Amino acid sequence: MKISFHGAAQMVTGSKHLLELNDGTKILLDCGMFQGNPKEAAELNLNWGFVPSQVDYLILSHAHIDHCGLIPKLIKDGYTGKVYCTPGTLDLARILLLDSAHIQEQDAFYVNKKRARQGEKPISPLYTIKDAHKALEHFEEVSYHEQKELTDAVTFHYTDVGHILGSAAVHLKIKEKGKQTQLTFSGDVGRYNDELLRSPENFTQADYLILESTYGDSLHEDIHITENKLLDAIIDTCIRKKGKLIIPSFSVGRTQEIVYTLNRLEIEKKLPDLDFFVDSPLSVEATMIIKDHMNELNKKFQQFRTKDPEPFDFKRLQYITDLEDSKILNARKEPCVIISASGMADAGRVKHHIKNVISDAKNTILIVGYCEPRSLGGKLMRGEKEVTLFGDPFIVNAEVQVLRSMSAHGDYDDLCQFIACQNPDLVKQLFLVHGEPEVQQNFKNKLIHKGFAEVEIPKMHQQFYLT
Repeated sequence: MKISFHGAAQMVTGSKHLLELNDGTKILLDCGMFQGNPKEAAELNLNWGFVPSQVDYLILSHAHIDHCGLIPKLIKDGYTGKVYCTPGTLDLARILLLDSAHIQEQDAFYVNKKRARQGEKPISPLYTIKDAHKALEHFEEVSYHEQKELTDAVTFHYTDVGHILGSAAVHLKIKEKGKQTQLTFSGDVGRYNDELLRSPENFTQADYLILESTYGDSLHEDIHITENKLLDAIIDTCIRKKGKLIIPSFSVGRTQEIVYTLNRLEIEKKLPDLDFFVDSPLSVEATMIIKDHMNELNKKFQQFRTKDPEPFDFKRLQYITDLEDSKILNARKEPCVIISASGMADAGRVKHHIKNVISDAKNTILIVGYCEPRSLGGKLMRGEKEVTLFGDPFIVNAEVQVLRSMSAHGDYDDLCQFIACQNPDLVKQLFLVHGEPEVQQNFKNKLIHKGFAEVEIPKMHQQFYLT
């Protein structure tokens, strides 16, 4: 059999890995959208590196767009099979794919207005809302630990990796020529002792391992200092400087973690008397879904629910969906905290909020998650003094802070703990995906030191034969 890598290869987005068995069966692991630099991402999202109609099965690790965002295009381009995922992933993918389709249509509309003025032919969106609805008809739920048979020779099951609701590692058992091989794909690995999610589970011995490496050479701040650092940012910005605190936040997972943290601070009577806003229709929908799945969250969270049955709500918190209400926030002069999507600050309402505050030193932009280096959030994290917003340059006078303890991705220690259940001598090859090249090289060296002899860092569309 052989495996080829068509996304998240020496980059952090576009997860897409194709396994081809000796009998010709093709299994795609994830079908993610490339994100970040618009021109580069657009080109990558148009070219598969394989023929969609020839793929037999698609197994999805979780619902983030960089892992599921090209499924409607895959089906539009000829894929006819099932899309397997956990129940939590299906619920989240439903809202995320429809939101993504809306963005594709909206972006094409604005681009075509410009092209029409220049006498150029219109472009088509990557996919439409209709395409997303059609794609969702192909989804089929598979619960954690359920053994799912694809063919007489192939079964798989999921284990929890604690990244977002429904996130999973994929464990394939493949019988060829009288021999059984286990291939494990980690998806995105979460953190141990997370505030909301269960810790990643151990898994049976793999012959081949595909492992994400987003933070493979760094350590996060202690997760338990999150409350204090968040509170310090609020007090410094809103009370001392009388400014606005803008928090770009992913709609799924990160927003709920922030709100849950603020709720605990409110219960402890530490939160200042301010207005707090979650300004994102998608974040509101995601919060409702996570409320429906609260029984799947960790024991610590379940204990908290005995004190507060509404852990994602508190006094003076408002969820904003209406666009006009969002615009009113930009005109507001009083200090406040605005949590808004997207997490990388490259799209969505948060980009408008950043534009509104970026030139005034009394305001703060608080980055709370991974940002692709070429994204607006990545540029702010690097301390760039001038950024472009909606085609215009802006001087960065607002303070930029980074809260590294809230990452949904495991760091070096978490990743090493995740694979500690494996005997390195029995892993024939370990492939590093979903990471920047320098990070991956550093992580590779550490893994070799831990006994994993064959560690590969695949290039885009590179293929490997598995013996």
